[in-house]
Amino acid sequence: MTFARRLILGALLILVVAVAVLLVAAERSLRQDLEGEIALSLEREAGLIGEALPADSLAWGEAVRRLERQNHHRITLIDRAGRVRADSDFPPGALPPIENHGDRPEVRAALEGGRGVASRRSETVGRRLLYVALPGGPGVVRVAAGLNQVDEMVRRAQGAVAGAALLALAVGSLLALIAARSVVRPLSAITGAARAIAAGSPPRFPRSGIPDIDFLVQALRQMHRQLADRFEELRREQAESAALVEAMVEGVIAADGRGHIVTANPAARRLLGYGPADPLPDLAELFRVKAARETVEEVLGGQPVHGRQLDLDGRAIAVNARPLPAGGAVLVLHDLTEIRRLEAVRRDFVANVSHELKTPLTSISGYAETMLGEGTDPETSRRFLAIILDNARRMQHLVDDLLDLARIEAGRWQPTREEVDVAGLANETWALLADRGGASGVTFSLEVDPPARAVTADRDALAQVLTNLMDNALRYTPAGGRVVCRATPVSGGIEISVRDTGGGISGEHLPRIFERFYRADPSRSRSRSAGGSGLGLAIVKHLVEAHGGRVAADSALGSGTTVRCWFPSPSQTSR
Repeated sequence: MTFARRLILGALLILVVAVAVLLVAAERSLRQDLEGEIALSLEREAGLIGEALPADSLAWGEAVRRLERQNHHRITLIDRAGRVRADSDFPPGALPPIENHGDRPEVRAALEGGRGVASRRSETVGRRLLYVALPGGPGVVRVAAGLNQVDEMVRRAQGAVAGAALLALAVGSLLALIAARSVVRPLSAITGAARAIAAGSPPRFPRSGIPDIDFLVQALRQMHRQLADRFEELRREQAESAALVEAMVEGVIAADGRGHIVTANPAARRLLGYGPADPLPDLAELFRVKAARETVEEVLGGQPVHGRQLDLDGRAIAVNARPLPAGGAVLVLHDLTEIRRLEAVRRDFVANVSHELKTPLTSISGYAETMLGEGTDPETSRRFLAIILDNARRMQHLVDDLLDLARIEAGRWQPTREEVDVAGLANETWALLADRGGASGVTFSLEVDPPARAVTADRDALAQVLTNLMDNALRYTPAGGRVVCRATPVSGGIEISVRDTGGGISGEHLPRIFERFYRADPSRSRSRSAGGSGLGLAIVKHLVEAHGGRVAADSALGSGTTVRCWFPSPSQTSR
């Protein structure tokens, strides 16, 4: 066989083998990278969707269609029996008959508590999809993305490499007949570059001066750039995942097969009482609580743990743990302490509202039943009706206070600031209470420093603040006592205080007097003569804070109480 033929055949064989290897490697690597990226993205999206689903199952259909419009991915909600509860590819209304999805591999994996990933042609929508399913919602949240774009990108890459290879083969055979040496050298260099790409080393692409071989070199260079871009994108996504873990409010701890902790985000260190640079012991020695150590033993033994609640140093912690395929485990710690506290606040609030409403309701029903069941004289009827009206007004006042407080807390009220004459408004407010004040023998005095004659605030809100403070002071000040309203300039604003000479409040109760329905003396009667709705100081606090100010109280048993409200100056509020 001639040298030219041997050269051509040898060159053809080398190029064919090299192109075949590159095609297979590039196709597999590119497809795996693309599908892996899509799967990771769909997994994160499925997790977020599971948390964003409304509690009402009737709203699931509209929710998944809205999320599909935002993310352009098909979303399917499947219950634990395999029935499809909602699918973003179907229009609003009742779902058509859909076969049971319980036998789908990704659904089975999610129902077992793991992550399910599968790709196939969907029998429901008639196209090839990549499915990722996670536990959540009614049972499983599955997100699917079409693979047409991946197939098209892989086909284009294969076509580009194959086309360039074929062209290089033809030109290389011709050039091998003309100048064997000039052809062998660049082909050898190209082979070396291809091997460098496969090995992950920086390739050196030759310049042969032969256009066809240079085209092949260009194709290889383009492929190398694409692979480098893909690897860079993977590294970036890995960095983003690490940043996401670092930013999570839940504590995340990962340990290797030997139990050494390899990852612990700031939230986990904070929950466990470790500083950012403190060394961490092995996972088996990390917790001091027996129940937590038993949880670690279970997960290191290969048993996943879901939603186990532990008490760690007085904090309620929910632990989710999963063993890793290569050994080790990942633990996610969710601090439930604040949630438990809010639940307790909600229960107390409901109990307090019920208690506040029960007393006037009992009076109203009792007197009404008396009037209906017995013949009462007109004078008695008028007295009973007055009591009923008084209790109805008390209920109305309580409801109004609750509505005001809810409106302020929800941010639906914003103060309309203007210059308000403190002395004039304080005198007007006391005048509304003067009859009761005079009857109880309580005197009122006003002390306004000249620089504090006017305050920039919402007039109606300031009037309500003064009314509540003076009403409280008057209610708990005995006959012969004194109520003093004072306005003084302080750093950055004006302080308005109301001081009484009543019995005062002990130090243990003072920090909580601005809470709703909190009473420093539970033995005080809740009648209108000795107790209000229990919301006055809470409303004062929220109204003042809505101005950017703050409230405080000073008191001691037997020494009276002073409530101070600081309102910032206009220059402070504009910052």
